[in-house]
This record gives sequence, structure tokens and C-alpha cells, in this order.
Amino acid sequence: MSNPIRKTMVYLGLADEDYDEQLDAPAAPVQQQPTSAPAQGRATVTALPKRQPRIAAVAPAAEMNEILTVHPRQYKDAQVIAESFREGVPVIINLSQMSETDARRLIDFASGLSQGLYGKIERVTNKVFLLSPAHVAVSGEGAGETDVEAAFTQ
Repeated sequence: MSNPIRKTMVYLGLADEDYDEQLDAPAAPVQQQPTSAPAQGRATVTALPKRQPRIAAVAPAAEMNEILTVHPRQYKDAQVIAESFREGVPVIINLSQMSETDARRLIDFASGLSQGLYGKIERVTNKVFLLSPAHVAVSGEGAGETDVEAAFTQ
């Protein structure tokens, strides 16, 4: 045990004392087992299959017979919006009764919700937004406009 680093490791319990004895003994030939890992200690990477969007869980367009209108007063009212939108119900959000900071926060939440469920969020008027699921087509003059930030800069 002439290596001071080795002595320190043994003292701290990070290495075994008999390790040096194993180094002094002649090594028996080791047979190489074929491994699937590439050289230099790197692990193999297996590509995962791509997932298809789960749009099938949403109600088909033929069964849509409801549109929910919500007048939230606090941010906690976002739960009602999320539950309805997940079930495939289009939601109209009227933010006229909310403070501007809570309204921004709720629109950020609704934007993430619509993005995560492959839907759309559209501004109808200054403080009114429409969340439409993927199976709902919206037509009209301003259909497709998603300038959500413009509602709060005016």
C-alpha cells in the first residue's frame, strides 16, 4: 500500500484493504463476454415509438350539444373551465369581472390547456375568449386569430 490516496480511501472506508493484495496476485485470464453496450462505458439507447395524440378520447363533433359560458371572479374558477374543456365542451370565458393580473394568469392557464389538448383559444372581444376543442371548427370573420396578448395591452 504505497499509494497515499489509496491509504486515505481505506482509512475512510471507501476501499478494501485486501484490494492491493488482489493487484499483487497474478491475474487469471478473463474471458470477454459479448456485450450489447458500445465501447467506452456508454449505454445503448433504444428509441421509443412515437405516440399518437389522444384525440379519440374527446367526444365526436356529432355529439356536441353544449357550449359552456363562464364568468370567473377568481383564478380558482379555472377548474370548472378545465373539467369542461377536457370533456370536449367548448368554453366561452368572460374575464370582465376579474382583475387584470388574475385574468392574465387565467388566460395563460387556458392557453396551456388548449395547447395540451390540441384545441384552440381565440379572442372574441376584449375580455372574452373561446376555448374550442380539436373536434370543433370555428368559422367567422376573425376565426383563427389567437392574439391573446392584445386583449391586455389596449
